Amino acid sequence: MTVLLERPVRPAPIVIGPNWFAGVMGTGIVATAAASLPLHVPGLRALATVVWALASVLLVVLVAAAVRHRRAYAGDVVSEQFWGAPPMALLTVGAGTLLLGRDWIGEPAAVAVDVVLWTAGTLLGLAVAVVIPYRMVTRHRPGPGTAFGGRLMPVVSPMVSAATGALLVPHVPWPVELLAACYAMAGLSLVAAALVFVRLWRRLVSYGPGAARMVPTWWIVLGPVGQSVTAVHLLGRAADGVLSEPYATAAQVLVLLYGVPALGFALCWAALAAVITVRTARAGLPFSLAWWSFTFPVGTVVTGASGLATRIPSALPAALAVALYAMLLAAWSVVAVRTLRAVRRGDLIRPAPPA
Repeated sequence: MTVLLERPVRPAPIVIGPNWFAGVMGTGIVATAAASLPLHVPGLRALATVVWALASVLLVVLVAAAVRHRRAYAGDVVSEQFWGAPPMALLTVGAGTLLLGRDWIGEPAAVAVDVVLWTAGTLLGLAVAVVIPYRMVTRHRPGPGTAFGGRLMPVVSPMVSAATGALLVPHVPWPVELLAACYAMAGLSLVAAALVFVRLWRRLVSYGPGAARMVPTWWIVLGPVGQSVTAVHLLGRAADGVLSEPYATAAQVLVLLYGVPALGFALCWAALAAVITVRTARAGLPFSLAWWSFTFPVGTVVTGASGLATRIPSALPAALAVALYAMLLAAWSVVAVRTLRAVRRGDLIRPAPPA
């Protein structure tokens, strides 16, 4: 009798890539955007604080999982772009700690946590903003037809650092230096995003939106635009009492001169992205972690519109912020449920089988 012994099949390794941190970003922005809305809704702040806590737990879990399974992750030219997500996840949770978490842990502890997360997120974000474009130039050199919205991810995080750093200006012993650093990072990110946007627009009009699974990433364009409006608003508010005249007044003027046109562009792009998404969905829009692109970028437009609502004597910015926040809640609910289902099936945590 011949006995055949089969070697046990090892399960495929769990893969936790940087794109997973987009879930922390999307969850965290639901909380921070609620804290900035220009209206009072009973129970909204308490609910937003719970969502912030969920984002915080998710951040800790993902950091631990990424460290444990780091050997299983092998990035490519597409997934490398999402290294911008981890620093923005740190920054978003840190800002939520200062805005909402202080209700639970107190302001001194919230400031301390935010300083740690902001410092870590800013340093990592600046490194990503240099290293990933350098690898694109010297190693990958992708063609113009391969551009997609995710190309903005490495250069957006300094803008998030600028906006969230503005919240820390009143709480640190070096407010002038921090304010100047935040303005510098905002300029860095805005110029870099403009350069990337030129390539994205060229690809869009020459080659179309691309494969269906990449279509959600076109919403990422809203990220640097909405976040820049939020940044100039928060930096202008922080400049009051920190900068001398006429610079403090100039910072307030900049909010309207830049924020209103940028918000207009964001709404135009949102309409274009929505039409492209609906057209693609009719033919089939497969679920992936790229669906989280429907959340954080929209949330940045919410915070930007909320900031303008405090400065413009009109109900339109406030109404826009509320309407977009409702859209953000709906998108987050759908994406969160779809992500949980995909995780339960194992579709998102294991590498695709070889062809």
